[in-house]
Amino acid sequence: YLFFFFPRLIFGTLYPAYYSYKAVKSKDIKEYVKWMMYWIIFALFTTAETFTDIFLCWFPFYYELKIAFVAWLLSPYTKGSSLLYRKFVHPTLSSKEKEIDDCLIQAKDRSYDALVHFGKRGLNVAATAAVMAASKGQGALSERLRSFSMQDLSTIRGDSSSTVPPSVTVRTSSKQSHPKPSRSASEGTGSSGKC
Repeated sequence: YLFFFFPRLIFGTLYPAYYSYKAVKSKDIKEYVKWMMYWIIFALFTTAETFTDIFLCWFPFYYELKIAFVAWLLSPYTKGSSLLYRKFVHPTLSSKEKEIDDCLIQAKDRSYDALVHFGKRGLNVAATAAVMAASKGQGALSERLRSFSMQDLSTIRGDSSSTVPPSVTVRTSSKQSHPKPSRSASEGTGSSGKC
């Protein structure tokens, strides 16, 4: 498969892209129209190829036929893309142009409406989830904050080796008049301080 993919990529896409660039740069209308016809036919071929690859890939010489078709489209002698465009594509598109335009406008309107509808639903779901998470998390957050001791708070601030400041005291009950020394203060000095 890769053996057939690279020639098609080079001759079916990169080569025409380069010559399309040259046509646009030189502003040569004849070349520009030629390459525009090629790209229209190539787009239709690529669309059809998506389905034929599924059903006809077992067909003998299927990939070789695809490469030959792309070469036929590109050839200045056969002018395959110009022939297909003028004989089939242009007359078909000209006769169905109004219906195609109407379908495209309706599809664009429907897709915009669907996008707005799903966007509103998504915002509503996100807002509801955020409110529920906040209401459930508020109790858990306050419980978590209550569980912190002063030592834990000083550790969170990055002062894991320092002691609790002497101005902050931790009391176990209102009857006790002496402050409870912190672990690191009692270990470091061996005495307890008073207020």
